[in-house]
Amino acid sequence: MIAALPMYDLPWLTATTDRLWQAIRAGLPDAPPGLTRDRDLWEIWQSPDLLLAQTCGLPFRARLHGHVTLVASPDHGLPGCPPGHYVSQLIRRRGDTRDLAGLAQGVMAYNEPLSQSGWAAPVAHLAAHGLAPGGLLKTGAHLASVAAVLDGRADFAAIDAVTLTLFARHDEHAAARLDPFDRTAPTPALPYVTAQGRDPAPLARALARAIDGLSAQDRHALCLRGIVHLPATAYTALPLPPAPKD
Repeated sequence: MIAALPMYDLPWLTATTDRLWQAIRAGLPDAPPGLTRDRDLWEIWQSPDLLLAQTCGLPFRARLHGHVTLVASPDHGLPGCPPGHYVSQLIRRRGDTRDLAGLAQGVMAYNEPLSQSGWAAPVAHLAAHGLAPGGLLKTGAHLASVAAVLDGRADFAAIDAVTLTLFARHDEHAAARLDPFDRTAPTPALPYVTAQGRDPAPLARALARAIDGLSAQDRHALCLRGIVHLPATAYTALPLPPAPKD
């Protein structure tokens, strides 16, 4: 059996994420003792030995749906979001007064083409305003996109609101140089999945009990309030974004 919680497993939160996993595995007799952090994510997500992992909404609907079983969706308690949903925050450098149309003429940093929050959500947001990014910079990670905006290689980026919150708590000085000037429409939060054919009910119960049993400090540190049971169609009904042309 393997398990991974890679989507918010930031370096300064490793110990907190490990405590979450130990709380989860306490309710699962066959759970591995630790999280897998040294394997390719696609290999983990598609493994028949997968007990529990977190993925992104876009990989789920684009490639994993039908090959994994949806367990639950996290509830982060984000302002303005329904339970089990999240948004992307559009960021620019503090002091940059250009509006969305002006920024769109510049360079948008994005983490990867199969990211809901970093690519699909901002592209849909721009399109709803009759816009498209003029230039693109692929960074490979949300925090790398933040760095690209801060150092001027990109004019703006869309960052998972949970990731941005975690980053702002970790580096207040850098966060103060950012201006979250807009946000995308809420979409279902990053789902927990298990291998195809595995019963998700015991996993969902273990997740719910584990989160409820965490200290208030750890729940706050992880921006994690509980889980929500959304149907798979909440993810698959969203359109697939166009591939970036870069």
